[in-house]
Amino acid sequence: GVPVEEIRRQVVAFDRERRRGVVVLATLSQLRGARYGYELRQALADHGMPIEEGTLYPLLRRLETQGLLKSEWKIEDGPPRRYYALNGDGRKLLKRLTDAWRGLNGAMDRLLQED
Repeated sequence: GVPVEEIRRQVVAFDRERRRGVVVLATLSQLRGARYGYELRQALADHGMPIEEGTLYPLLRRLETQGLLKSEWKIEDGPPRRYYALNGDGRKLLKRLTDAWRGLNGAMDRLLQED
């Protein structure tokens, strides 16, 4: 049979690829309203999707450059913070990705069902 260590390696690789694939959807899902980076990281972590700063901030910049987010600097209690939120195109993408995710999950649920 396959050595346990090889199975463990495959599971880790699968999980890494799965996370990479859903990090955009997870991030967009938490930007329906404006949030600054740390607040966004906390919301994601609170829902079981911790994301490192070194992954999140470049992602936010890329999504903004792609025209999916709007951002603005605000000064409220404390230092200036950059707040990010979905714009119209970001909301459309979130809907499309959500529909695709639900379709894929439904298909996988059917495939993995035991008779």
